[in-house]
Amino acid sequence: MCTSPEANETSERKAGHLRLAVEEGGRLQFQGLTAGWERVRLVHRALPELDLAAVDTAVTIFGHRLQAPLLISSMTGGTPEATLINRRLARAAQAAGVAMGLGSMRVALDDPTEALDFQVREAAPDILLFANLGAVQLNYGYGLDDCRRAVELAQADALILHLNPLQEAIQPGGNTNFAGLLRQIEQVCRALPVPVIVKEVGWGISGEVARQLVDVGVAGIDVAGAGGTDWAAVEARLADEAPRLRLAQVFAQWGIPTVEAVPQVRQAAPEAVVIASGGVRNGLDVAKAIALGADAAGLAMPFLQAAARSAEAVKDELAQLTAELKLAMFATGCANLAALRQAQRSTFQVPSSTFGV
Repeated sequence: MCTSPEANETSERKAGHLRLAVEEGGRLQFQGLTAGWERVRLVHRALPELDLAAVDTAVTIFGHRLQAPLLISSMTGGTPEATLINRRLARAAQAAGVAMGLGSMRVALDDPTEALDFQVREAAPDILLFANLGAVQLNYGYGLDDCRRAVELAQADALILHLNPLQEAIQPGGNTNFAGLLRQIEQVCRALPVPVIVKEVGWGISGEVARQLVDVGVAGIDVAGAGGTDWAAVEARLADEAPRLRLAQVFAQWGIPTVEAVPQVRQAAPEAVVIASGGVRNGLDVAKAIALGADAAGLAMPFLQAAARSAEAVKDELAQLTAELKLAMFATGCANLAALRQAQRSTFQVPSSTFGV
């Protein structure tokens, strides 16, 4: 595919996303709806019978051993600033031994000159790396060959197909034909030589949808629950049109909070890799996510803001998150993540259909 006006519009929109996220991230969070971490309390163990130094935060995902169950979630690409930010994120991921997801690579498929933004292997030769495309693009002329190209371009270990129906509906000129998409995802899963992960972008994945996805071959699900960055608000700000601003306001409390999505997805897809993202802001949130059934937790906004400063700032953020996770494990008497998944917890104001107290 060659460069097109649509590709230029995509690049401009990505630049707008990046600018708003870095400059106004705190004001673009869900209003009146949280991810729900405050509703989960891990039970303190006054006698942990552990040496803090011996607590092990490592996990193996898709055959890759991570030093902590952390994913630098998919964020950006297709802008001059993105090249530098992705390099910084990749260097930090390599140093910390964690996973990284790239931003949507559609722009690189449309315009090969943008490919450099997503080629981070030189900076991070050993990390678990995810390529990324919008799943809905499978209904707009993109197919299996494009998925292969994205994986090959990034030298990725897996492919994320992201779901974003609400974002597309609010975005000017958004791609809103999601009909028959499950069959398209199945065809990619059956033919692609690497695992396929499906993620939302911030409104959550239900147990029912998770079951549909794993039944067609999806290997991992990133719930990307509600409560973190509100991408409807981001798109409305970029559009700066009264009707779209109103749409964003009406849907300001829409979605499945992360603490509800994680156990739903884990119950529906017991064999899948489950990633908890959406409003994860510290290592205690990560610990709660693991206790609810996740294999790892993803963060975007905190890393993006750190990467705008330097790779060292991202490394510092990763070290802080890992230290917080490790302390949570120590204080609950959990020597490793397997034990943390069995940790006692209390839950509050969560629908009984999801999980009990």
